[in-house]
Amino acid sequence: MQISFLIVTKNRPEELQFTLKQLQTFFDIENHEVLIFIDGCQLTEKIQSQFPWVKWYVSNESILASPARNFLYQQAKGEIFIGLDDDAHPLSTDFISLSQQIFKQYPNVGVLAFQEIKGVFNSDEEVLAQGEERLNEYLCSEFVGCGFAIRKEVYEATNGFPVWIDIYGEESCVSIEVLAQGYDILYTNRISVNHRVNKEERFKIGRNYFRFEKQLKNSAFYYLVYYPFPLYKISRLLWHNFKKYAFKDWNYFVTFFSSIFTIIINLPRVFKYRNPIDSKILKRIRQLPSPKY
Repeated sequence: MQISFLIVTKNRPEELQFTLKQLQTFFDIENHEVLIFIDGCQLTEKIQSQFPWVKWYVSNESILASPARNFLYQQAKGEIFIGLDDDAHPLSTDFISLSQQIFKQYPNVGVLAFQEIKGVFNSDEEVLAQGEERLNEYLCSEFVGCGFAIRKEVYEATNGFPVWIDIYGEESCVSIEVLAQGYDILYTNRISVNHRVNKEERFKIGRNYFRFEKQLKNSAFYYLVYYPFPLYKISRLLWHNFKKYAFKDWNYFVTFFSSIFTIIINLPRVFKYRNPIDSKILKRIRQLPSPKY
């Protein structure tokens, strides 16, 4: 098996249908597989019969993105894993061969971070018009989960997507472990994905508060697990978010202190996964740029 496409989905059956129809145009049953984890969503379960070529995994109750990915990636058999969000699809018809070609070109690259183009458009041509015109490739510090490729052997050299994080931040955990294993992460705009997000709608329904809570909590856990001396980084994290968000907005204020309470009560559970990274590797990671998104 050459390629495994992996998607975790929840409460977006229409978006998932669109993504699968896009993938179907590239899908080769002899060389590819598509694995989907339905994270506690009965509406999405109803569309399974439309796509018999997909390997479906279903949880009746939501376990959230990172634990779901952890489970799903253990089932994959491809030499290369391509991770997508349920509302993201590749834009180039040759993205599979390009992924294979780039990995061969750069033997030490363990992960490809695709160019992410956000927004809802009328056609893929409109999407591509928003992307970078010139070739842009560089080593970076992490990848974004909506569109990336990782070698199976590299993923298996890490602890995988963490079960001690629920959602938001899990890619950073895999990234730091990939870099700690001596592999590189390459950002490339040779491969692009359209992440079909309506940012205005998300803001209106308050997802910014939900994301703030999850990212604050999970960032603290990230430092606790991977940094030799995490207290300084956690203190700076909390102070920065208090000044920038909680001090200026009541909802952020309440969410901030709720997150601190969650962090405290979960410290014993998360501490069991502690895996400090060498300070030299952390220094190198800080010197690497972020992927373009």
